[in-house]
Amino acid sequence: MDTLQYLKSSATGNFFLLAGPCVIEGEQMALDIARTIAPVCQALDIPYVFKGSYRKANRSRLDSFTGIGDLQALRILARVREEIGVPVVTDVHTPEEARLAADFVDIIQIPAFLCRQTDLLIAAAKTGKLVNIKKGQFLAPSSMHFAVEKVRQSGNDMVAVTDRGTSFGYGDLIVDYRGIPEMQSTCHCPVIMDVTHSLQQPNTSGGVTGGRPDMIETIARAAIAVGADGIFIETHPNPAQAKSDGANMLALDKLPALLEHLSAIRKTIIGF
Repeated sequence: MDTLQYLKSSATGNFFLLAGPCVIEGEQMALDIARTIAPVCQALDIPYVFKGSYRKANRSRLDSFTGIGDLQALRILARVREEIGVPVVTDVHTPEEARLAADFVDIIQIPAFLCRQTDLLIAAAKTGKLVNIKKGQFLAPSSMHFAVEKVRQSGNDMVAVTDRGTSFGYGDLIVDYRGIPEMQSTCHCPVIMDVTHSLQQPNTSGGVTGGRPDMIETIARAAIAVGADGIFIETHPNPAQAKSDGANMLALDKLPALLEHLSAIRKTIIGF
C-alpha cells in the first residue's frame, strides 16, 4: 500500500492524522509520543502519520533551537517508522534536503513560505514520496493547484495540500474554511488542516512565536465539520519546555479526547 492509499485506508471514512513534535528533540521523546498516539488512532480507525521536523530553518532569532543534527534526527524518524509501524513526515527547504530526507521518511513536506519554489517542488516530486504542500499564508486557496500541478507534471501523482491560515495584519492568522472544499475541488487531492500552526502569532516582540492553544479544538472541530480529509497537530508532553513552537502546541495528554471528539463529528457528518 502506498502512502496516499494509507491516508485513505480508514474503513469507516474517518479523517487521517499527522501529529508529533515540532522538531525532533531526541529519540526517546519521539518514540514516547508515537507510542502514545498510535494506539489511540488505531482504536478510532484514524490512519496515523508521525510528524517531526529534523531541522528548523524558519526561525525568528539566530539563537533559536534548530535541531540536534540532520542525520541524527532523520535516523530517529526512521526508527519511529520501524518500531511503531507508521509512516513519518518531515519538512524540507532545499532540493538537496528533499533528496536527503527521502531515504528516511514517507512524506516530504513543503513549508508554506516555500510553496511556490519550483526547484524544490520538482525535487520533492522526483523522490517518489508523497508530497504535502502547505498553502502559503500569502496565497488564496485557488492558487494552490499550480503548486500541485508542478508535482504532478514532474511525474508524481502522490500529493496533498495543507491549509495553515492566512496572514492578517502583522501578528495573527485567520482560517478561511471556504478554502478546504475549494482546494479539494481544484487540486483533486487530500486537503489537511494544520490546526496548531494556524494559531501561531509569529514574531512577537521577544522574537519568539506566540500562539493560542486554547483555540485548538475550535479550529479542529470546524475543519472536520467542513470536510477536511486530514488534521495536522503538533503535540508535546510538556509544551512549556518544548524547544520550538511550544506556545501553540497541544499538550500530549489532551490529544486522545480531542481525537474522540473529532471522530464523533466526522461520524455525524458522513454517518459511519
